[in-house]
Amino acid sequence: MPEKPYFCSIKTITSMIQTTPRVFIFDLDGTLLDTLGDLAASVNYALAANGMPQHSIDDVRRFVGNGVRLLMERAVPGGASHPLFESAFAAFRSHYMEHSLDTTRPYDGIPEMLSALRRRGCRTAVVSNKFYAATQELCRHFFADTIEVAIGEHEAEGIRKKPAPDTVNEALRLLGVGREHAVYVGDSEVDVATAAASGMPCISVLWGFRDRAFLEQHGATTFVRHPKELISLNSHNSHNSLTPTASPPAPLAGERGGYSLKAEIASPPAPLSLTPNPSPKERGVYSLKAE
Repeated sequence: MPEKPYFCSIKTITSMIQTTPRVFIFDLDGTLLDTLGDLAASVNYALAANGMPQHSIDDVRRFVGNGVRLLMERAVPGGASHPLFESAFAAFRSHYMEHSLDTTRPYDGIPEMLSALRRRGCRTAVVSNKFYAATQELCRHFFADTIEVAIGEHEAEGIRKKPAPDTVNEALRLLGVGREHAVYVGDSEVDVATAAASGMPCISVLWGFRDRAFLEQHGATTFVRHPKELISLNSHNSHNSLTPTASPPAPLAGERGGYSLKAEIASPPAPLSLTPNPSPKERGVYSLKAE
């Protein structure tokens, strides 16, 4: 019989990774941001514009998690084989880029949690199956001072979407750290699979798009009810800052490295500015550099 899932504590998580977690890789939708209302509105706009039946917000909740193309394949009758699928998909993308900030907000406690982790010298990144432009816009708007690296869907550049480990590996490379200090935080079965493929523990949040029973069925074993529980994972070692490993993951051809940052709890992080990628190979990624 499988072990009964439990809620995380410093003891249970640190025993899994043999150290205090100091690198946090976050999913975006359903984990840091409640994006469901805007996603549903754009899905239904695209469907209505193409004469297709619309969906409830609970339907859209079930559709999300594997990227926006699959979201629309699930929403459109007949999926990608529908003759108007590409028209509906294009309408969704266009509408969502104009309306992704209409109702989207961080979940309660998320900004405070991220700020606390950064003050403790923790490294932070977002990996998402959302298309890269929307991932970057949302992270710039809500988390410019607290998320160091954000990676959106950009399979055209050779980085596979989750649950493949590619986006996590790229986030670690850009941060200049190894996975031995890292945990993955997400809200869905895709995140559980991504963490397993990436060789790191997964913390499943219970405020997102999936409930606990569903997550348990898909292999989740560690849960948190509130973002403040993530702070406690690092609080007993909060004066330590993480420096890049001597041998970070090998860079992909044509891509730049990350940057290093040391932040002590006694002083908040330096002001940060968003730096766009310098080459087409980097289009799904941004990094934050201290001014």
